[in-house]
Amino acid sequence: MLLQHASSLIKQPGTGAGKVILAGSGPGDPDLITVKAADALRKADVVLADRLVSDVILHRYVAPAAEIIYVGKECSKKRSVPQGTINELLVHYALQGKLVVRLKGGDASIFSNILDELQTLTQHAISYEIIPGVTAALGAAAYSGMPLTARGYATAVRFLTYYKSDVVTEAYWKELAATDDTLVFYMSSGTLDQVVQKLTTYQIAKEKQLAVIEQATTCFQQVHTCSLYDYATTLKGAALASPSLVIIGKIVALHEQFKWLENSQSRQLYFKPVTEEMINVHQQNRLKHAI
Repeated sequence: MLLQHASSLIKQPGTGAGKVILAGSGPGDPDLITVKAADALRKADVVLADRLVSDVILHRYVAPAAEIIYVGKECSKKRSVPQGTINELLVHYALQGKLVVRLKGGDASIFSNILDELQTLTQHAISYEIIPGVTAALGAAAYSGMPLTARGYATAVRFLTYYKSDVVTEAYWKELAATDDTLVFYMSSGTLDQVVQKLTTYQIAKEKQLAVIEQATTCFQQVHTCSLYDYATTLKGAALASPSLVIIGKIVALHEQFKWLENSQSRQLYFKPVTEEMINVHQQNRLKHAI
């Protein structure tokens, strides 16, 4: 497979100046990709796709002759593709004169390794473009009926991540517990116990609730809500599907009133089923162009 030979690929001489487009595919629902990103996929010679990119998007928009390479990244998992390998692939194909789309889940710049990729492209004088996408916080909140800055419920919203115990100071935890801002934690379902423990230690207001949203904006979306002070007897220890997003704040209380996605008719209108034929065609094209 191509990824096994990435280090040798970079040594091959280039044939001309190509271009790299770094684009976001949206948070899950394939209809949330932007028109500009979809157009870039149609024109691409090579697509480097993240783990969370919907196969439906690849089937709909990527040309059959284009090469699709899966470069999934998953925190602390050995099967993840190293960032160095991804950088090498970007350079290799661009120097071959090809149009490369680096397709990321959500938005291309929110909690991604885009800086590494931008630095690599700049070092090799490769032209690039960034196409923003709908980030997970916006998609998850909208599809759960929780306006992130609803008047009277939140003064602002913060996008956060917490994956190591030493990256947030005690003073910052105290400030997070006191703020009226909506808190959105990316990639933090594995450290949720510590997040709740810190915020309750600093006496976060009882009216601020916790929501964990699994597989947001897809037909598999599940929303779990509880008081942070009841977390130990409700959500702690639950097996949460990946990806999961955590929202904390007063706006979580709005979910019960405005959870439009849980209506079966809404699901039918907003999600197109993936057929076996679509999957088979996509897998055949993937194998043909990745060997």
